Amino acid sequence: MVGGAVRDALLGLPVQDHDWVVVGATPDELTALGYLPVGKDFPVFLHPQTREEYALARTERNTARGYRGFAVHAAPDVTLEEDLARRDLTINSIAAPARPQKDGAGFEADFAALIDPYGGQRDIRDKVLRHVTDAFREDPVRILRLARFAARFDDFTVAPETMTLMREMVNHGEVDALVAERVWQELARGLMERTPSRMFDVLRECGALQHLLPEVEKLWGVPQRPEYHPEVDTGVHLMMVLDMSAQLQASLPVRFACLGHDLGKGSTAVELLPRHIGHEERSVRLLKDVCGRLRVPTDCRELAEVVAREHGNIHRSAEFGAAALVRLLERCDAFRKPQRFGDILLACECDARGRLGFQNTAYPQRQRLAQALQAAQSVVTASIAEAAQAAGLSGPKIGDMIHAARVQALQAWTDSTATQAETAPPA
Repeated sequence: MVGGAVRDALLGLPVQDHDWVVVGATPDELTALGYLPVGKDFPVFLHPQTREEYALARTERNTARGYRGFAVHAAPDVTLEEDLARRDLTINSIAAPARPQKDGAGFEADFAALIDPYGGQRDIRDKVLRHVTDAFREDPVRILRLARFAARFDDFTVAPETMTLMREMVNHGEVDALVAERVWQELARGLMERTPSRMFDVLRECGALQHLLPEVEKLWGVPQRPEYHPEVDTGVHLMMVLDMSAQLQASLPVRFACLGHDLGKGSTAVELLPRHIGHEERSVRLLKDVCGRLRVPTDCRELAEVVAREHGNIHRSAEFGAAALVRLLERCDAFRKPQRFGDILLACECDARGRLGFQNTAYPQRQRLAQALQAAQSVVTASIAEAAQAAGLSGPKIGDMIHAARVQALQAWTDSTATQAETAPPA
């Protein structure tokens, strides 16, 4: 057993997937035993009963810049140590010998006889992320992977020599050759880790963030609005927002929306500070560039664009009357996509609470707007449409009537909530 399964077992974490490496065998030998070949680029097989992955020991050599090609050598003469040497981090290059399970269905690991030629156990004990060999430089995706592991194991530090190596890779242009799909894949995984900010800390420190997401890099050094601890700049605020999204167990689309909601502040002209006038529309434009460049999935892109455009209005929504509330709901497409509107509100809560002194503060806008949507949804649109059609109206006229009915319903709701607040007993 190799890789993350061994690492997580040693860390006392649940082991999700078991990966095995097979030494001294050929593909024909495995297929003869009933193993199913599934690897397109590498000799990987599925066990006939357990369906766990078994890969032939192999070595790899990069044949093109970035992540565009590797020469793979898998043969019976490849040793376990050679296979472990091609791995990214020492904590992922520990092997536990396999022994047959008593029922004969598969194998189990013997953790009493670990094979650890590169000091992975030491680095687990010392909480260090360290590259295995200089072969790390052949695959720039490993910079992103290491940053992702930093977000997962947030009490680990990066070995100084590994950070130096990553800086050299960035300076030599290796990161610029990465394909968009791999960048997005690793960023998405990192956003879903326990402390997403750690991923961006590592990418900034090695210089990769400037190449991968310059729109995010520009946020550092931009002061916040005066009422929000201006000594903590916008880049730091963004990291707090991302960590709040993890704390609130938000989905990937919500976390990506948190990442992109303030991008426009990085291009704010000096004369528009400190209130970042017009940053919402600039954020939307920059988000479209980022999403196109990284080929971000549609659900993430659409949610992020709405949050970037409307988060300021949602924060100020307590000041809105019924008509303004209906227009806000319509711009967010809340009537057609109420579940997505809930995600929009969650992203806005992450933004509001991702500030010094606000982490444990309530965000009443989220509940109030959810209730406002519910009140507006009480309007029976089908009945209005039927009545309008009977009167010879169609198209935009029907839409206007539905809009007016929703405003009326929300006015009644706001009047009712105001009355309840006035008659409530003192706290």
